[in-house]
Amino acid sequence: MPTYIKPYGDTRDDGKVQLSFTLPLEWSEAADEAARGLVAKMGFVDVAVAEGRSIATGFSFFVVYASTPVAIDADGIAAPSTKLRAMSMDEIDAFVRARIGRKVRIAGACIGTDAHTVGIDAILNMKGYKGDYGLERYKEFETFNLGSQVSVEDLAAFVRDERIDAVLASQVVTQKGSDVANFTALAELIEAEGIRERVLLIAGGPRVTNLLATELGYDAGFGRGTLPSEVAAFVAHRLADRVAA
Repeated sequence: MPTYIKPYGDTRDDGKVQLSFTLPLEWSEAADEAARGLVAKMGFVDVAVAEGRSIATGFSFFVVYASTPVAIDADGIAAPSTKLRAMSMDEIDAFVRARIGRKVRIAGACIGTDAHTVGIDAILNMKGYKGDYGLERYKEFETFNLGSQVSVEDLAAFVRDERIDAVLASQVVTQKGSDVANFTALAELIEAEGIRERVLLIAGGPRVTNLLATELGYDAGFGRGTLPSEVAAFVAHRLADRVAA
């Protein structure tokens, strides 16, 4: 039996949503009306411009409230998760010693021209994130944090030369699909180097989903709110599966 749901605002299934966007118009009452009309053309009803203001010469920003008549079958959505049973750092270290029998070599970098290291640092640096220690603190992980603005060519060469087991490629900047282009280029280079079968490819970033990552040829994708132990557990289990095979 399908479970159809709609956005919720004031009352269940009222379809209320909030949209924000910029238009290349000087702000005016006519610009407000342009924003309202645009949202109405998208199929929304009960459209109201909550805020409209100038943000630069020739540009205005809008916040619009509206309702959608569209519902979605939540039971029909499939998006496999990479997150396993919660494991502590000590449990993961013990698992690696028992099932893999050597230290795991893992490298991470913000690729392309991306200079945002907060995400990759939260996973790799010793201090970690939300009280969850980073991979540098694990006894059974040998971790290389290559920092920001690392070209996909340099990262692929490092992975090849240093016999890396798992690589974490991070992208925060997504303008004009730059994240997808860089993720794709890295996957293709790893494949061209002939080392794809021995390397775990992991994509990360606030807009990354596991579904997107697997569609790009990665083993996993981790998005916003990911804890270091969740990445460590995934890497340990997936490498152990390879050892057992």
